Amino acid sequence: MPSVPLAATDGTSVDLSSLPGLVVVYAYPRTGIPGIENPAGWDLIPGARGCTPQSCSFRDHFEELKTLGVNRLFGLSTQDSAYQREAVDRLHLPFPILSDEHLSLTGALRLPTFQTNGMTLLKRLTLVINDGKVEHVFYPVFPPDRNASDVITWLSARVSLRGNRALVQPRPTG
Repeated sequence: MPSVPLAATDGTSVDLSSLPGLVVVYAYPRTGIPGIENPAGWDLIPGARGCTPQSCSFRDHFEELKTLGVNRLFGLSTQDSAYQREAVDRLHLPFPILSDEHLSLTGALRLPTFQTNGMTLLKRLTLVINDGKVEHVFYPVFPPDRNASDVITWLSARVSLRGNRALVQPRPTG
């Protein structure tokens, strides 16, 4: 991971490259605000809809992710932190959302984006980072509300594989 500090909705600055252990970051285009219309043509953009169900799925599976060894969980979008805080509060997310409003991390990792209504938005993906190194990428993510379950399935297999390796004893040589 490149060293790119990002503003978080909890008021901190997070550098994903420096976080120890297992970190999951799910990226999404943007959340809407109830009562405010989505950008024109939003429903016609493949993969644009589903940010709230994706976030709620990670919220609902937060404890399970922690039992599988996830030290930190973050959402990520190109919206600013003030806008993102509304979603964190409304959806009761037990984890912060990171803002890449200046596209610093997006550019450094060459994350997939799309343009609409004057905005550059992230395409939906999920990064599994281990000690500052990307271990796995989920892309494309569809359907959005199944993303957390897909991550749990992958992490469960990872834990199982590592557990099985621990059971295999090296053969003595000589």
